[in-house]
Amino acid sequence: MLNPWADPGRPTGERVAALLAELTLEEKLAQLVGVWVGISEGEEVAPAQHEFAEPLPPWDELTKPGLGQLTRVFGTGPVDPLVGAKVLAETQRKLVANTRFGIPAMAHEECLSGFTAWQATVFPTPLAWGASFDPETVERMAREVGLAMRDVGVHQGLAPVLDVTRDPRWGRTEETIGEDPYLVGLVGAAYTRGLESSGIVATLKHFAGYSASRGGRNHAPVHMGPREFADVVLPPFEMALRLGGARSVMNSYAEVDGVPPASDPRLLTDLLRGEWGFTGVVVADYFAVSFLETAHGVAGSPGEAAALALAAGIDVELPSVRCYGEPLAELVRSGRVDEALVDQAVTRVLTQKCELGLLDEGWQPESPAVLRGEPVDLDPPALRDLARTMAERSVVLLDNASGVLPLREAGRLAVVGPCADDLLALMGCYAFPNHVGVQHPEVALGVEMDTMLQAVRKEFPDASVTTAKGCEVDGDDRSGIEDAVAVAREADVVLAVLGDRAGLFGRGTSGEGCDAEDLSLPGVQGELLDRLLALDVPVVLVLLTGRPYALGTYRPAGIVQAFFPGEEGAVAVAGVLSGRVNPSGKLPVQVPRGPGGQPTTYLHPPLGGPGGVSSVDPSPAYPFGHGLSYTSFELSDFAAGTEFPTDGEVEVSCLVRNTGDRAGAEVVQLYLHDPVASVTRPVRQLVGFARVELEAGAATEVTFRLHADRTSFTGRDGRRVVETGDLVLQVGCSSEDIRWEHKVPLTGEPRVVGHDRVLVTPVTTTSR
Repeated sequence: MLNPWADPGRPTGERVAALLAELTLEEKLAQLVGVWVGISEGEEVAPAQHEFAEPLPPWDELTKPGLGQLTRVFGTGPVDPLVGAKVLAETQRKLVANTRFGIPAMAHEECLSGFTAWQATVFPTPLAWGASFDPETVERMAREVGLAMRDVGVHQGLAPVLDVTRDPRWGRTEETIGEDPYLVGLVGAAYTRGLESSGIVATLKHFAGYSASRGGRNHAPVHMGPREFADVVLPPFEMALRLGGARSVMNSYAEVDGVPPASDPRLLTDLLRGEWGFTGVVVADYFAVSFLETAHGVAGSPGEAAALALAAGIDVELPSVRCYGEPLAELVRSGRVDEALVDQAVTRVLTQKCELGLLDEGWQPESPAVLRGEPVDLDPPALRDLARTMAERSVVLLDNASGVLPLREAGRLAVVGPCADDLLALMGCYAFPNHVGVQHPEVALGVEMDTMLQAVRKEFPDASVTTAKGCEVDGDDRSGIEDAVAVAREADVVLAVLGDRAGLFGRGTSGEGCDAEDLSLPGVQGELLDRLLALDVPVVLVLLTGRPYALGTYRPAGIVQAFFPGEEGAVAVAGVLSGRVNPSGKLPVQVPRGPGGQPTTYLHPPLGGPGGVSSVDPSPAYPFGHGLSYTSFELSDFAAGTEFPTDGEVEVSCLVRNTGDRAGAEVVQLYLHDPVASVTRPVRQLVGFARVELEAGAATEVTFRLHADRTSFTGRDGRRVVETGDLVLQVGCSSEDIRWEHKVPLTGEPRVVGHDRVLVTPVTTTSR
């Protein structure tokens, strides 16, 4: 007779309850942990990895009670995809055979800029997604990434990152989508939806507040009021849950006002599950449960850490077992931790496994790739094409005042700088070559790609191309600057390719644990640039970075910004330089003028802007939403409703015309200004946008339907409110390039809104 929990014809709740009733305490706890085999090898790819790399018992003994998750089978070392899929299948087979109930483990992997596996497509980093202002392409990208992961047996992806940039000195700025919560939410929800549509469990991270750490330091305390937390930090997670359908959430490492999220039931239970209705699985960021003891000092032992995390709402300890094993078991046996809390977490885990088909009678561990038995191509032409599209749409032309771009007659080109001939400069810290591959120099990169130098030579086959490194990305070695200057002096145009080296925990200038003291270009790159600019030769600055750097003191002939654009990034940037690609990226983060002072974002209240009360002008060199094109766009025929009820919506429209001589794309941006409110409000805040592609001479009418819920904010009493009064709607092409304003009264009764409020501003386009 078929066991009730293995019968796919029965309701999920009934199946899970039947299985739970049969499990011992040890078998329950086994479902709440992961195992990361081989984490003691190589350099760290997770914080304090080696500190917690305790010897594990033999596999059969370790997994006899079962296992919740398998950690990064593909993402820990360079393994052939088919070999990895076979190893995963065999591991699952042994696990099922060795346990009383034969419950498979969930396999999770990183997928922040594509599947973090050897030979997999390296897509642009999330900050580039934000620069594209293109949720549709991001969703398509995520679906393809998810399908590749499912093909080799993976169940869960640890992405997207929904942290809103608050201080770009933070090393993980490259992992964020931008500094605006609506942009982050809409693009993040698209990535979530794409991943989930492929069958992969998307994991939203890092919940919540991580990116607002003091001084931009990784894991540093977050000192943020509840209003800013509610209005800036939380909305992207709401959007990705409601609009993306995420089935997993991962906690933040950082403490918020003295409370680590991993031990905060108000956040993980009351808000996430109670108010928002989340029913999925909350997983711990790597070693976050242990950090309650070792880093935060809110627990005195692994058992106490486990008790705090479990009560707060952490269902699964990752990446390996330290706290949720025997230390937690002892507390349950002694009655100090209620077993009902364990049952609650196990129920969530088993429900997810049931929904994935892992509890079904006859489940087989072989993935589609293993069943085919053919070599697995994780970087097929279709994904490369998609990576190129994402890269092309994310490149931002910051400045072209001289008109030097595009380079129609290249002549003699000097391609100089530390990032000119470096493949790794094109990828973020969670791309496999930077994340893991650098620890295996004897192994090939895994994907075919060009450096900027190689791409320029291919893009300009008739040009005479010379090169010099000039300096390293970081450090103070100036010995190569003279060579670079000499090469540049003989050129018609100089391409100064500067930027970052993504790494982990101090092994780079950008990435996890690679924070910056200020926003000067790393190392002596600024000195190199100054020397080049002193020549009587046009210099085009090409930036390959993971964060914005201060550019206010430089006056090159042109500036092209790319945020780690991935394996097709050099080709995309070269296309922008030649004019083959018409740039359409917009800044998801503003570019500061000077490196010092306290970095900020465009979302500041009146006192956060320039004024006579301070001698410091925080105005950016290039504002949020800025980006130039090789064609021109005219916005006209503006219109908006005259009535805006507090429980209704108002339409805002304009005509966008391509007035240039070639096809291009403009991002029309709708901002809200609230002149008088019960609490201070941002000078302006993005409430809608539309990426519009137009042939030369063509025009499109863009119409936004702005609901009153989108004007809401957290009031003095902590509730989200829609207030009455005059609002100013602004339409433009950046946060500083406002083409039209319209005052409209918000009328009716004030309203309190919650998680079910309208989160999105729909946009329609009509060709004219």
